[in-house]
Amino acid sequence: MKILVINCGSSSLKYQLIDMNDESLLAKGLVERIGIEGARIKHETIGKEKKVIETGIEDHKKALSLVMDSLTNKEYGTIDSLDEISAIGHRVVHGGESFAESVIIDEEVMKAIEENVEIAPLHNPPNIMGIRACQKLLPNVKQVVVFDTAFHQSMPPVSYIYGLPYEYYEKYKVRRYGFHGTSHQYVTNRAAEILNIDPNKVNLVTCHLGNGSSITAVENGKSKDTSMGFTPLEGLVMGTRSGDLDPAILSFIMGKEHLNPEEMTNILNKNSGVLGISGVSSDFRDIEGEAEKGNGRASLALDIFAQRVQKYIGAYLTELDHVDGIVFTAGVGENSPEMREKICQGLKIFGAEIDKEANKVRGEDKIISTDNSKIKLIIIPTNEELMIARETLKLVK
Repeated sequence: MKILVINCGSSSLKYQLIDMNDESLLAKGLVERIGIEGARIKHETIGKEKKVIETGIEDHKKALSLVMDSLTNKEYGTIDSLDEISAIGHRVVHGGESFAESVIIDEEVMKAIEENVEIAPLHNPPNIMGIRACQKLLPNVKQVVVFDTAFHQSMPPVSYIYGLPYEYYEKYKVRRYGFHGTSHQYVTNRAAEILNIDPNKVNLVTCHLGNGSSITAVENGKSKDTSMGFTPLEGLVMGTRSGDLDPAILSFIMGKEHLNPEEMTNILNKNSGVLGISGVSSDFRDIEGEAEKGNGRASLALDIFAQRVQKYIGAYLTELDHVDGIVFTAGVGENSPEMREKICQGLKIFGAEIDKEANKVRGEDKIISTDNSKIKLIIIPTNEELMIARETLKLVK
């Protein structure tokens, strides 16, 4: 069975075609700058040369049409016919309280996704466009939606209710939802395999560290608490997002700078985080390079990021009665030995000890703690697309 995984952004579309008989990747690609000048599709069939096509791409329907054409192209394509696609799995960022698991798409599901646009205005609309486009292009193919928020629906009220008048939760569903759920779920299952523990009994702190970052306390294989909140803005200092701060700062700066709420939100989401602190970049590789040259603000940004990660890990360790492992994943978590070491230096009080030699690795499954460490430290490259494909297969079978 071949499953196509679709991940739509506002002006981009990532995709993978996976053969679920052996979970092998057949093709992957990226459509960039949808609706913008300079649009292009980058397609790669595994074992063949990459193909880049620059062309006008006015909307997501056109983008998906190009994806289908690339997959079936005689020269650089992957399959002979679209009939070989058995199902399509879509990543949708926000399912609100409506969904605690993945579901086959029907009009009731689409209505619920649309109702959550208000609390995910940047993410859900392009997700909806991608689903609608697939429905038109492949009307007879079953489609599944996998929600970033679903894994965190197991959190108890003590973890998701804010210190606000309770009526705001009752009227507007203002609560912690958490994100990156597909990634946290994937690495939880993989960590259980590596540690040879029943996935329904494993306790972990999973650290998805990238341009967007979040940390989750996992108890018995389920999310118990997580750092992102009502939106993906809360929690850690990130690439361009501020993370936690005193709410009174917002009205103070808005008054001083004469900003409206939309402008303030834009600053918090796009001009803050390690970009705002360092003044260099939102890319941790660039910041590490500048720090090595003696840039004080770049070094400060890295230290702040590491310290915030330490704080959340420490807090979540206290929420679990025992911990089997601390997992590092995503761009920074998988590929920065320096950041992992910096973070783990603050975890010695919990008996977590990093093996500096074992830590000299990027992008592969590996235990990087010493033999004497009381908590296993593990690198696990995330694979959200495979997790989406697995969820899709489970439902369409």
